[in-house]
Amino acid sequence: MSFKALVVDIDATITHKDRRLNLKAAELLHSLKVPVVLATGNVLCYARAAAKLIGIEVAVIAENGGVVAVGYDSKPFVSDKLEECKKAFLYLSEHYNLTKLDPELRKTEIALRRDFDIEKARKLLSTQGFGVELIDTKYAIHIKSNKINKGIGLEKIAGLMGFETTDFVAIGDSENDVEMIRSAGFGIAVANGDEEAKSSADLVTKASFGDGVVEAIEYLQSKGWL
Repeated sequence: MSFKALVVDIDATITHKDRRLNLKAAELLHSLKVPVVLATGNVLCYARAAAKLIGIEVAVIAENGGVVAVGYDSKPFVSDKLEECKKAFLYLSEHYNLTKLDPELRKTEIALRRDFDIEKARKLLSTQGFGVELIDTKYAIHIKSNKINKGIGLEKIAGLMGFETTDFVAIGDSENDVEMIRSAGFGIAVANGDEEAKSSADLVTKASFGDGVVEAIEYLQSKGWL
């Protein structure tokens, strides 16, 4: 068994707990002979900059699958689901004082400061029939379409790169990584990951954050899978 590519989350996966890039993880990613895709809930420019700094091909999944790009200067593929997110935001704003994050950069979803009760907000939204969901990435709460996720993003970018999703190993930590982990040929969750991410994975590392990615890549290489 071998895999043709790797897709990996950024924050809390290839970083330290304080979001500093784990340099050993970055060096291993840079040294791989297969393409590496970065996947994030963050915006496109953040993902592209991270890929440039690591020194890997600029192939990225941003905004939790809503934006996909291959190439630093290429035109990204952007979903058209923002309007439904705006409706949900306006409704929630009647109940909470919400603060948007990066509103001028986000094209497919709305990211919010984590200063309100997400479970209560989810219950409120469930009464309205909006086609959205709330995802907590531990860095922001995202209002996103329930038809968009990193697994869908992986399908899109795999096609652009001439691969199947099962050609990929996926590494992540959060609830927004679950579909990506499940879609890949082999899924890995780092030790600091959410329980759903861990239960969806084929392997859970002993180490956390970027050290978990180092452990994962070394394991894959020891098996001759990557």
